Amino acid sequence: MALYLLYESASGYGLFLAHGIDEIGQNTEAVRNSVTDLNRFGKVVKLVAFTPFESALDALNQQNAVSEGQMTDELRNFLELSLPKVKEGKKPKYSLGVADPKIGSHTYEETKIPCQSNEFVLELIRGVRLHFDRFIENLKPGDLEKAQLGLGHSYSRAKVKFNVNRVDNMVIQAIFLLDTLDKDVNSFSMRVREWYSWHFPELVKIVNDNYLYAKLAKYIDDKSELSEDKLEGLVDILGDEDKAKEVIEAAKASMGQDLSPVDLINVKMFAQRVMDLAEYRKKLYDYLVSKMGDIAPNLAALIGDVVGARLISHAGSLTNLAKCPSSTLQILGAEKALFRALKTKGNTPKYGLIFHSSFIGRASAKNKGRMARYLANKCSIASRIDCFSENSSTIFGDKLREQVEERLDFYDKGVAPRKNIDVMKSAMENAASQEMDVDTATEKSSKKSKKKKSKDDNEAKADDKENAVANGDAAEPKSGKKKKKRALEEESKPVENGKENGTNAENGTGKEEEKEE
Repeated sequence: MALYLLYESASGYGLFLAHGIDEIGQNTEAVRNSVTDLNRFGKVVKLVAFTPFESALDALNQQNAVSEGQMTDELRNFLELSLPKVKEGKKPKYSLGVADPKIGSHTYEETKIPCQSNEFVLELIRGVRLHFDRFIENLKPGDLEKAQLGLGHSYSRAKVKFNVNRVDNMVIQAIFLLDTLDKDVNSFSMRVREWYSWHFPELVKIVNDNYLYAKLAKYIDDKSELSEDKLEGLVDILGDEDKAKEVIEAAKASMGQDLSPVDLINVKMFAQRVMDLAEYRKKLYDYLVSKMGDIAPNLAALIGDVVGARLISHAGSLTNLAKCPSSTLQILGAEKALFRALKTKGNTPKYGLIFHSSFIGRASAKNKGRMARYLANKCSIASRIDCFSENSSTIFGDKLREQVEERLDFYDKGVAPRKNIDVMKSAMENAASQEMDVDTATEKSSKKSKKKKSKDDNEAKADDKENAVANGDAAEPKSGKKKKKRALEEESKPVENGKENGTNAENGTGKEEEKEE
């Protein structure tokens, strides 16, 4: 039985015929040894047909189809034209060797061409790949490398090109930066407290908030100049008049030492930097909330934006988190404790990052493990819905949150929760109704836009008609003159040369009539 080899290169499809398989006895080692030598390999494998790709876009489409194990129409036509034709009712006396078993099975389903993929075939295809530029005539040196490089770049770009609004890498970077900012703002605020406490130590006990303390340090500046005139400004910052008066009274009897103007300027500048960092931290949190609403709305609705972002960050991506089973998701972030427990044969941890969820804190001590297991189960469902659903909404996340709330009531009060299948049915119905509402809204908007366009077109046509009528009225006398001239010329044609005076008279009368008109 003859063996044909299908090779998908960056420049086109190639079909090769393997000779002398019986002599080799399908020995993989023998083929592997003969692959490197073109003289020996060229006697075994011959080029039968080659079809180049039409363009770089066509090459990318063919490569995408091959990578997914699908046979395109172009590949089917190429195989049907190049392979020997088989009569109806008879089995083919050849087989097609392919590198990917998936495309082989799909090819057999579509064309009934017997395909095989084994170590022997892979070694032959490896030899074809090694000497491919020698088999193809009129192929300039470097052309194949350029085609491979261009196709590789376009294929990689196509693989990573997806919805820009659902890039989970932005969430990972944002949560890392948010944690770093929390540490930096806390350490810088402590530095402001220690620095300004040399001048005004009593302020630390009155104001506990770091941001407000930095704001007050900048506003007060020199405590000796603090008086009742600055009371309104203190009230605006603190939001409490009693505290503002307390600050003024403390400044009058403060035990702190005086600072030079240069030192106070540096304290104020540093306090301003801390305030800027704290304000940027708030903006970054708002950005994280908005991105989580786009990327993982159900997970954010279930467990919160920050905890959900930490889970995605720890897993590496939303896809990796969706692939995790609930048992793995439950202890994400507690890997050290898990392996230490396995090593010492102690108790394994019950929860990892999901411990920061409010549900675990609300559960009683004996039910924390159960609650963590149940919450991990629901988080796994929510992450898979967010990862693989086309339409992003919080319907499933809200329903899953209701289920967790019901489970908490069940552990505390014994109230039986609803069944999971009933909750999911209601969520699917709500999602379907929401899609219907969106479709109707889009249809209405499209109808309105069409009506608006038709109105504009009608108005434009009416304006054109009015302009045409106005222009036509002005041009009527000229057109009338031209018509009469043509009529007179036609009448004058059959007249003989001897009657020129008569025709002149007629023309004269015609001109007089035109003038009268």
